[in-house]
Amino acid sequence: MKITVYIAGDSTAALKGAAEKPMTGWGEYLQDYFDSSVQVDNRAINGRSSKSFLDEGRLADIERDFRPGDYLFIQFGHNDGKQEDPSRYADPEEAYPGNLKRYIASARQRGGTPVLLTSVSRRRFLADGSPDPEAVEGYPEAMRQVAAETGTPLLDIFAASQQLYRALGEDGSRHLFMHLPEGAHPNYPDGIRDDTHFSDTGARHIARLVAKALKPSPSLPELKLHLTGLTEVAQERK
Repeated sequence: MKITVYIAGDSTAALKGAAEKPMTGWGEYLQDYFDSSVQVDNRAINGRSSKSFLDEGRLADIERDFRPGDYLFIQFGHNDGKQEDPSRYADPEEAYPGNLKRYIASARQRGGTPVLLTSVSRRRFLADGSPDPEAVEGYPEAMRQVAAETGTPLLDIFAASQQLYRALGEDGSRHLFMHLPEGAHPNYPDGIRDDTHFSDTGARHIARLVAKALKPSPSLPELKLHLTGLTEVAQERK
């Protein structure tokens, strides 16, 4: 019987349509790092926050399909900080942690395993050339605190993505994101400079980071048994 890994998240993970390409969500490539016993079901949606995903019934949709032994990967934060939009805003002190606990409880009540993933970092650098630790405001730290409080497995993708950007540098990390000059692609005739959403290359890199973060996790022993492809990644980067 297959294990299903559901992704509840925003546009950084979501499947992109033809009109949005080459923009790509990291969830589109996570399947590459699991064997045939695991099916990735990417329910992430553009523009959603931990609040709006709940309010629109999208967690309820997952609950209808969720089975004992399944996993719920939870990554929000980019849209939770939009104070100008009350339909999405969830402050990092109370509302956001409260929402995360609803996702956690949902998976556990159905015999599954919730997994918290801190927000993947925006590409934002400080004057000294280091990645901005506030690139997604206080949401990564709020999630770390919820993970500790609830005993939920945590994959710190914010820290991992910042480490990647630091290694590549400000210029070297640009190709991971949607930076296209005018006329380079018919979907973006005026060009685009976007340091939140990923190019196809960037999405592949972030999916690798998620898989690599799973490998040392002591809280996910069964899921780790089904990881694949990480040896090839290590060889490719040498």
